[in-house]
Amino acid sequence: MTTIEDKVFAVLKQIPAPGGRTSLAESGAVRHVAVEGTTVQLMIAIQSAQEKDAASLRGQIEQTICSLDGVEKCDVDLHVLSPQPTTEATEQAYPWAERIASVKRVVAIASGKGGVGKSTIAANFSLALADHGYRVGLLDADIYGPSQQLMLGASGEPEGDEEGKILPYEVHGGVKMMSFGCIMDTDQPVIWRGPMLMKALEQFFSDVRWGELDYLVVDLPPGTGDVALTLCQNVEVAGVVIVTTPQDVALIDARKSLNMFRKLEVPVLGIVENMAFYECPSCGHKEQVFGEGGGQRTATELNLPLLAKVPLDPIVVAGGDQGRPVVVDRPDSAPAKALSQLATTVAESLKDWVNESSSPGVNLSVK
Repeated sequence: MTTIEDKVFAVLKQIPAPGGRTSLAESGAVRHVAVEGTTVQLMIAIQSAQEKDAASLRGQIEQTICSLDGVEKCDVDLHVLSPQPTTEATEQAYPWAERIASVKRVVAIASGKGGVGKSTIAANFSLALADHGYRVGLLDADIYGPSQQLMLGASGEPEGDEEGKILPYEVHGGVKMMSFGCIMDTDQPVIWRGPMLMKALEQFFSDVRWGELDYLVVDLPPGTGDVALTLCQNVEVAGVVIVTTPQDVALIDARKSLNMFRKLEVPVLGIVENMAFYECPSCGHKEQVFGEGGGQRTATELNLPLLAKVPLDPIVVAGGDQGRPVVVDRPDSAPAKALSQLATTVAESLKDWVNESSSPGVNLSVK
């Protein structure tokens, strides 16, 4: 069955982008599409257009979309980007790139479903990178269910600087962290639709003073929704790490998440199998609580590396609840060693990656 969203994309493939060489859909100009009942909301970013051309294009889009069956209203948020020099390495414009020009690499931690320990992996991975000597920031982009403020022991209101920017918390040796949970009552639900989520994520990039970082780790919400799509269309992501548990029900969703990033042409660095096994501290017996080998099979099928197998251990849970993740609290434990190796592996795979969107004058020498 053809959905309204499918029809919208089909229309956008027929409307030329400014310059006429390709369509709006094929040029990467379409940043966001949301369908609410009979209303379609679009965010489109175009380059090098005159204001009159932009107004004409907006009218054309609205008129064409409103002619579709099932659509009564079309709201187009059209951004005209100032011309930017392009390079062979990056031809697509990323509207938020200037806001994080001092960040060398953005790495996203994603999962197909909730409950697989994605946020735990993100927190410990960030701390392990910092332990290896990198300058690291961690953005908790799981706006519906933020948890990094608890896992990393951040408390109190965030402070601001003289320019009105929010200063991120510095936790456990200098990792910079910001979470929606730091500025909202975590007991209250966030009842927001797509455009509000997109705006909140944008403010994390424009209103937080991240400073110079080797890595900004983004803890995404589970699934393939608005936040992940918005991030990848507005920021150049160096790579994504997919977190799953070994059982088939988690792996099905992990494959969906992975294929979304591939469609968005975002590099997938590999898979982390969390809660891979439980090892009895008394006898050393390993129990495959959630099944055996699922992460490796999926990685092999999709031609990806299995980056780490992190064991199930109560100390990981306790550390997260107390604001002292396992790589800080128990660095010699098996989970901490696996997560430290994960940081080493990812850093090695991205050592030659350079953010081409960074502004001139920023030191991009590889650490």
